[in-house]
Amino acid sequence: MIHRTAKVGKNVHIGYNVIIGANVEIGDDTTIGNNVVIHEGTKIGTSVRVDDNTVLGKLPMKAAMSAVTKEKELPPLEIGNNVLIGANVVIYRGARIGNKVLIADLASVREDVEIGDFTIIGRGVTVENRVKIGKKCKIETEAYITALSVIEDYCFIAPEVTFTNDNFLGRTKERFKYHKGVTLKKGARVGANTTFLPGITVGEDALVAAGAVVTKDVPPRKIVVGVPARVWKDVPPEQLLENQDYYEG
Repeated sequence: MIHRTAKVGKNVHIGYNVIIGANVEIGDDTTIGNNVVIHEGTKIGTSVRVDDNTVLGKLPMKAAMSAVTKEKELPPLEIGNNVLIGANVVIYRGARIGNKVLIADLASVREDVEIGDFTIIGRGVTVENRVKIGKKCKIETEAYITALSVIEDYCFIAPEVTFTNDNFLGRTKERFKYHKGVTLKKGARVGANTTFLPGITVGEDALVAAGAVVTKDVPPRKIVVGVPARVWKDVPPEQLLENQDYYEG
């Protein structure tokens, strides 16, 4: 079903059982898989691929005890050009996806999220609301990015990494004053199965070793290891972002 107000560009391929809502815009040379639902107002650029059973522009649900989700009017979901979106992905209304982004199968991207150009969101990754992710980042399989987090350009996050934002674990009204996610500065890298306490900042070009539990801020260009994480040594010069061929400043 395609709503009469939807605008579909040239050379757009649409699968079976697709629902395209009111005022949706789809750019030229885009492919929409089977059983895809595109909600009202969603804007999709040119040469985009959307795989089967994906939902775009979903409205958030606010539970009675939600700590971060707000009831407000959200702008339409915007998806840039040359974006690849896998199967069974859910992207909420109010998100903005840059150009040449890849969002893999089973990922979830909430409202008030911004994802920069060329970034990869891996299989099964969850990006909660009010998160900003820069350009040319890679967030790998099943990572959990909690609400109120910031990931700057060129960051790398390995599988099963967990961000947190509530030191009170859901108890007392006091917690609402201190809700804060994790901040990764430009070029920061995080190994598999790392856990971050709320409000942690990882400095530019720092590296957090696999399995660490990060309880305090990580200095720039340092490697931290262990439980709790502690400074081990400097990041080797050949690994610094400024010495990589793909770095553009």
